Amino acid sequence: MSAGGSEGLRLLCLHGYRQNADSFRARTGALRKLLRGRAQLLAVDAPHAVVAPAQPGDAAPGCPEADSRGWWFSNAREGTFDALEDSSSCRGLEESLEAVARALAEQGPVDGLLGFSQGAALVGILCALKQRGDPRFPFGFAILIAGFSSRAASHRLYYQEPIAVPSLHVLGETDRVIPAEMSRELASHFTEPVVLTHPGGHFVPASAPQKKAYLEFLDQFRK
Repeated sequence: MSAGGSEGLRLLCLHGYRQNADSFRARTGALRKLLRGRAQLLAVDAPHAVVAPAQPGDAAPGCPEADSRGWWFSNAREGTFDALEDSSSCRGLEESLEAVARALAEQGPVDGLLGFSQGAALVGILCALKQRGDPRFPFGFAILIAGFSSRAASHRLYYQEPIAVPSLHVLGETDRVIPAEMSRELASHFTEPVVLTHPGGHFVPASAPQKKAYLEFLDQFRK
């Protein structure tokens, strides 16, 4: 059942690493226009400020350094994150889980989650927790754009069982930050995932070729 009434479904959006809620909102204007009347895009800031200098591949254009935020750090000591890094210890996930739970409580009811890059990786973890019955995360479906499975050793438990939450996985065939195969690997942990590919890179696609897939997926949840 849609929580958004006449304004459509309500989606809580989780931004990428070195972005924030405002910068992600600014960079999803085309998607908001595409989904007008079907879905509202809400936003939440990651709880952790990123103070380490930007590294090649961070890919958070348009976000001032002082406003950069992240959901967790794969290098706990240096306070940095790299999606390709196999980390034995990481820092920050629990605080991010609490931040999302708080946003769901304060901005809810929410129908689904939408995540981009590190935010999509977090959405994958939230889906696993929802499936396990965690009452903090009352949402019905997920859209994961340029997502990936976390390589942190402590996060492996989230991928041990198939995730039955309805999901749409959006991946760019020329994404050099999160290669398409990483997004496909995350999708493989879900039962009956819907996969939408686009020819571009590391961004949220919202042009005519993607419109049909977005709307068909969302229309399943409109009552």
